[in-house]
Amino acid sequence: MIRLVSAFAKPHPALVAFLTAGDGDTAANLDALVEGGADVIELGMPFTDPMADGPAIQQANIRSLGAGTTTADVFRIAGEFRARHPEVPLVLMGYANPMVRRGADWFAEAASEAGVDGVICVDIPPEEDAALGPALREAGIAPIRLATPTSGDARLPAVIEGSKGFLYYVAVAGITGMQQAAIESIEANVSRIRRATDIPVAVGFGVRTPGQAAEIARVADGVVVGSALVELVGEHGENAPRHLRDLTAKLAKAVHSAARASA
Repeated sequence: MIRLVSAFAKPHPALVAFLTAGDGDTAANLDALVEGGADVIELGMPFTDPMADGPAIQQANIRSLGAGTTTADVFRIAGEFRARHPEVPLVLMGYANPMVRRGADWFAEAASEAGVDGVICVDIPPEEDAALGPALREAGIAPIRLATPTSGDARLPAVIEGSKGFLYYVAVAGITGMQQAAIESIEANVSRIRRATDIPVAVGFGVRTPGQAAEIARVADGVVVGSALVELVGEHGENAPRHLRDLTAKLAKAVHSAARASA
């Protein structure tokens, strides 16, 4: 969890970059994100019913599962990443079924052994925190919660309570990669969340270009980019790393320089 704290303590917002485990040469693709300047890596756990994800990540899940990727493979990929990049925060993102079917303690222990810093579980709401949250916190892993435009002031305390690392603000009431919220809406909601907590707020869903990332970085603590990167894996296959590196470098420059402009 210390790695996450350090990533958001830098004098600039953090670029959080997402890829799906088992989709292409994941090791080479993840290395390209780090080389491009990503501050935090999100590793998606492939699942048959990724309800919050748009077509790009849905297809990545299909490719990964079609290649036979298992939960054990995800932890192997995570552990090998940690060995190569001991200082880069790594977050697993996915759905409840693969995380709790063998028991929350088993999952938390396996994640800890693999060097995972945080976990985002899309479909376990705060009211069901007991299903996974205590096991993660006991293992020193940050349970990272999701807030949305519909998380009103009455519900926000429940979302924040027990959340660690950063709060993931889902900028649109929809699926990944399909639309972008107006910056005025993002700024208003990030400000509202910040009045309720000092946990860093990273904004994702619908962020595709360096320009969009820079705009959001001026009002948030981090910017999450997923679908635009995942599409490069599907489009370029074994040649994806250089394309991922190039786009990540452009995104990182946009996000990091935005903080300097507003400092």
